[in-house]
Amino acid sequence: MKNTTLVFTVVMFGICALASAREPAFAGKFYPADKKELAAFVDSALAKGEIPGLRGAVRGVIVPHAGYPFSGGIAAYAYKAISDDYELVVILGAGHTVNVKGAALLAGGYYETPLGRVPIDEKISAELIKASPLFEDLPAAHANEHSVEVQLPFLQRRIKKPFKLVAAVLNNAAPDDLAAIGRILGKKLKGRKALLVVSTDLSHYPKHEDALLADNTLALAIKTMEPGYFWLANRILLSKGVPELATCACGEAAVTAAMAAVNELGPSRFVELKYGDSHTQAPHFGSFGKSAGQAPDLAGPERVVGYLAGAFVAADKAAAGKIDLRPEQKKILLGAAREEISNRLLGKKTPSGGLSKDYAFNLPGAVFVTLTESGALRGCVGTIEPRMTLLDAVRYGAAAAAFEDTRFKPLEKEELKKIKAEISILSPLRKAAGAVEIIPHKQGVVIVRDGHSGLFLPQVWEQIPDKEAFLSELCSQKAGLERNCWRDKKTALYVFTVDSFSE
Repeated sequence: MKNTTLVFTVVMFGICALASAREPAFAGKFYPADKKELAAFVDSALAKGEIPGLRGAVRGVIVPHAGYPFSGGIAAYAYKAISDDYELVVILGAGHTVNVKGAALLAGGYYETPLGRVPIDEKISAELIKASPLFEDLPAAHANEHSVEVQLPFLQRRIKKPFKLVAAVLNNAAPDDLAAIGRILGKKLKGRKALLVVSTDLSHYPKHEDALLADNTLALAIKTMEPGYFWLANRILLSKGVPELATCACGEAAVTAAMAAVNELGPSRFVELKYGDSHTQAPHFGSFGKSAGQAPDLAGPERVVGYLAGAFVAADKAAAGKIDLRPEQKKILLGAAREEISNRLLGKKTPSGGLSKDYAFNLPGAVFVTLTESGALRGCVGTIEPRMTLLDAVRYGAAAAAFEDTRFKPLEKEELKKIKAEISILSPLRKAAGAVEIIPHKQGVVIVRDGHSGLFLPQVWEQIPDKEAFLSELCSQKAGLERNCWRDKKTALYVFTVDSFSE
């Protein structure tokens, strides 16, 4: 009986060990299967991946994961930026084959490529699973997934000493869950010689010209270092109806979680290193042919996939969380506001749809447009939170301020030359513990209670400089509540700043 038990135990151990061994599944398809050819390809790409000097330690990189002939040259820029002495590499990849609720780990064994085996850091993987149900051991999510595997040959050639791996794929988690995954991961990485690798391609299948607009907009969203903002940017870009744009980033979930993880490690900034797409990179087919991880028709300009290499670098202070507009960009937005009003008065329809050639105008924007006539308020309408692109938000606010502000009659043609437009771009709302945290003349305020809400822009302090009077007027005039509602603990107060500019 004892011998039977022993044999059974040995057999079960063998099955578990076999299940955790992730052998190469894409060698000869996405990258060369021959060890010497693979090493030569990677070394050659790294030699060509020249980058400017980066100030600060590289905490993470964003790298494409298509077949090497298409994206290997782009990926090399990211790997050229890293040091060669990491002890731990965490790869967050896009999950293309299995739906996962959070982060699906390969929690034991190893990943293998023609260059050798990379052992899984089983201790850290187990700690992550114990820390949150958002992490799970799911080898099935890795079995036919290329997003992790294709990164390993570059890491194996770039890092000079043995390193361990935490491998995860993500796809369907909600943004709050992705942020939680990132924070947990960031805490685990503190104090370690660790590198975070985000494996993602960008836009899938639009025309080359449209991919350029969408991908560069998304790169700007990453630079804000705001995970939720990046997640929202994906959805707003998709809402624009760009032909054949199936996704803005297949690794959107991985990027969102990674941004939260990097922020947990300390102030960071994102540096774009290289951009291209399947059209600009083709036809650099290696000896392993046109099966290199990309459909043949994606080599042309009509259907492309975008690739970005970039680095998350330690910084002296946290990113501002917004994109600063240049004076000429502000002038264009003011012109767009006036054009929208003029078109409405003339019965014309402003052309809509598509993306702006100015990438910043495609970013999510919460905007109020204020109209004045001879210094007196003539209309003010906008959105408290981003629900559309910045340019669309300006157009919406301008038209609504001119024709839909119920405090005033709709604007008439003869008033067009008399009005003056001011645009206020809102920062993300931050909940205040109470009135004591509100800074007069600097912050705008949103008040919310029992389904009622109201907003005053920071400019209103000029008319109502006293804080108690300001808040009381906000309660009564804008929210339709009793004047002292701001004193009630059930009332929520939010603050924000604005970037305002006028004609």
